[in-house]
Amino acid sequence: MYNFAAVFQIVTIVGKFSAYKLPLKSLSVGSHEFDYHLDKKFFEDMESADIHDADLNIHVTVVAKNDLYELTIDITGEITLLCDRCLDDLQWPVDTTYHIYVKYGADYNDDSDELLEIPESDNYLNIAYMIYDTVALTIPIKHVHPLGKCNRAMSSLLKKHRAPGNISEEDGEMMEEIIDDIENTDVADSDNEATTDPRWDELKKLNDNN
Repeated sequence: MYNFAAVFQIVTIVGKFSAYKLPLKSLSVGSHEFDYHLDKKFFEDMESADIHDADLNIHVTVVAKNDLYELTIDITGEITLLCDRCLDDLQWPVDTTYHIYVKYGADYNDDSDELLEIPESDNYLNIAYMIYDTVALTIPIKHVHPLGKCNRAMSSLLKKHRAPGNISEEDGEMMEEIIDDIENTDVADSDNEATTDPRWDELKKLNDNN
């Protein structure tokens, strides 16, 4: 579980994410909505190693209930990752929601996954890292292009640099796995192209005869 207290303190000091501060104490009882757009700069500022670009729409709903705030963060769009097979850009769709309750207390307390307590002295809640974490959790352990979409030239390039003595045994095994994945993808793609419905073949013959 992330330490929201430490993260929010850092965010406040840096000041790069001041736009993501929700003025909880000034909100009247009822529902309030906030919208944001995330691009490459947001993830650069977060020093993300996985997300290289983004086009995300963030819709935040805050329902204030006297001493309790219900937050719902809806995120849609896409992010750019690197394909684990060919290392080319990979567009990854994002459609996710994060929901949490927030209330004021003596200090920060994020022991619960459903309730976050923040100090009474804080007039604002910075949700920048909540947004980042929610997006990051949508990234699968292995992110690869669909069959036939990988950069096939990468296989040849990896083979070229795979000569004995040029790389470590561990890196060599990783290259072998990547090459096998790409080549198996190519074979599967070729098989799919070669296999046709015989009914279409008969129609094609009739058309050719005409």
